[in-house]
Amino acid sequence: MSKIGDNPIEVLQGVTVQVNGETVIIKGTNGELSILLPKKIKVIHKENKLLVQAGDEQKKTKSIHGFTRQVIYNAVCGVMKPWEKRLEIVGTGYNVKLQGEDLVFKIGFSHPVVFKKVPNITFKVEGNNKVVVSGIDKQLVGQVAHRIKQLKKPDAYKGKGIRYRGEQIKLKPGKKVKAAGAA
Repeated sequence: MSKIGDNPIEVLQGVTVQVNGETVIIKGTNGELSILLPKKIKVIHKENKLLVQAGDEQKKTKSIHGFTRQVIYNAVCGVMKPWEKRLEIVGTGYNVKLQGEDLVFKIGFSHPVVFKKVPNITFKVEGNNKVVVSGIDKQLVGQVAHRIKQLKKPDAYKGKGIRYRGEQIKLKPGKKVKAAGAA
């Protein structure tokens, strides 16, 4: 069996879990998530633990077993404490504002770039160059943060653009200026 898939998931206090055949419904203080189980994967709810079991020993089933267990674990954690990704906008004159529920970026284009609100995701702007993307679905939070980053990827020479907080950008060397010498 899968090493990750064999670990039981502890259901935190304040979280309710319903297993209905091929779906697992997880409710918590921040919301509700529904997870569709792949074929050959079963979830058993015992006391305050969830056990994810694979139907057979095939390689593909083992990998799906571990993946499904991790998706359920992320959902259990997410309904209690929302997942978040932090982004930084780096560059002279680059900034972001919250306009209603949409983000408005000024990132070096001739026009402001508007990023529309995504359902079940909240945006928070810290200062004028930091964005926090949060929500209960870890996969959706990561996907939205990536879409925001794609608006203006960090450039390879100066590092200007949108990046994850703490992300190191490997910069290329610029042009070498030849020393003015006597001819």
